[in-house]
Amino acid sequence: MSLIVQKFGGSSVADKERVFNVAKRIIETYKKGNSVVVVVSAQGDTTDDLIEKAAEISKNPSKREMDMLLSTGEQISISLLAMAIHELGYPAISLTGWQVGLTTDTSYSNARISKISADRIKKELEHKNIVVVAGFQGINKYEDITTLGRGGSDTSAVALAAALGADLCEIYTDVDGVYTADPRIVKNAKKMDVISFDEMLELASMGANVLHNRSVEMAKKYNVNLCVRSSLNNNEGTVVKEVNNMEKMLVKGVAHDLDVARISLCDIEDKPGVAFKVFSLLAKNGINVDIILQSIGRENKKDISFTVSKSNMQKAVELLCANKEVIGFEDLKAADSFAKVSIVGAGMVNNPGVASSMFEALCEAGINIHMISTSEIKVSVLISEKNAEKAVNAICDKFNLAE
Repeated sequence: MSLIVQKFGGSSVADKERVFNVAKRIIETYKKGNSVVVVVSAQGDTTDDLIEKAAEISKNPSKREMDMLLSTGEQISISLLAMAIHELGYPAISLTGWQVGLTTDTSYSNARISKISADRIKKELEHKNIVVVAGFQGINKYEDITTLGRGGSDTSAVALAAALGADLCEIYTDVDGVYTADPRIVKNAKKMDVISFDEMLELASMGANVLHNRSVEMAKKYNVNLCVRSSLNNNEGTVVKEVNNMEKMLVKGVAHDLDVARISLCDIEDKPGVAFKVFSLLAKNGINVDIILQSIGRENKKDISFTVSKSNMQKAVELLCANKEVIGFEDLKAADSFAKVSIVGAGMVNNPGVASSMFEALCEAGINIHMISTSEIKVSVLISEKNAEKAVNAICDKFNLAE
């Protein structure tokens, strides 16, 4: 007998028909003699609808109250799914994040998991119940409900799998697995049978929406047996695991991210400590920075450009302008009309010419590059948002990532 954790996203339980479809799939696993823990997201667009309701009441609601509100979406899903399993004649119990002992830090709206006791789950499994758990949520030391940020149900599932020592963690989505590119943009993108934790982490961090990047980090750390599958069919999915032989694997996939804004600080004094002033200020205010570019400098002046999410652009601009004299820049420019496109592959580090092939593909497509960032297994470029789809398709053609 195996212990299997299954996670179903919001689209998988969007309506009555899909709820019963998921219930039947869970029961199939249970009937094989397995212990089953299910993690569920809020139905369909429930989270967006709740955010809109909050906006009707307050332009700037507290993050604590937003967590209280948004957590209700998952509670609706788990209770309905448990009811569906009951209707089909099998035992199930729904539990919230705090009921399963999922404790987080105190960062409302983007909390990180501190520990999971899992005693309640183990007790319910001993009673042969299918345990249906609300994803995306936990409880902090003040006994307040917290949420884990967008995509947090993936992280909930992997964390539970790690805490329970599960034999398998299946992430069910509305696609068949992990593709070389977004199949909505590249119509004949290839589905991958296997991808490494590191490659999946880079793709997730670079904008691929199949898995939450924190869930991949956790799966790698605790070596969770992870598989991405479709909730709409029985096709084999993509296994995410530690893969050692990467010599022949060049570019494994392409990801794009439209949630990108660029800020440029012009004519900053070229002296030690200036970059620290800029990025420590942003870090202290919870603003994450991605690609950074600093000019060589001229006449004891230099420029620093960097990217942030679109939602953080205005806040970052206001902070920097408020500290203009302390930092010592002459001008600030900001725009949110950009996209980040990235290629990922663990074998890139041992194969020269990969980056130049990417740049060649963009050149042939007439696409200008504004910024470049590299690591051992990825190359990212900042381009105009209007060229994102064109760039992804051009790169896929160059590296034969489409059928």
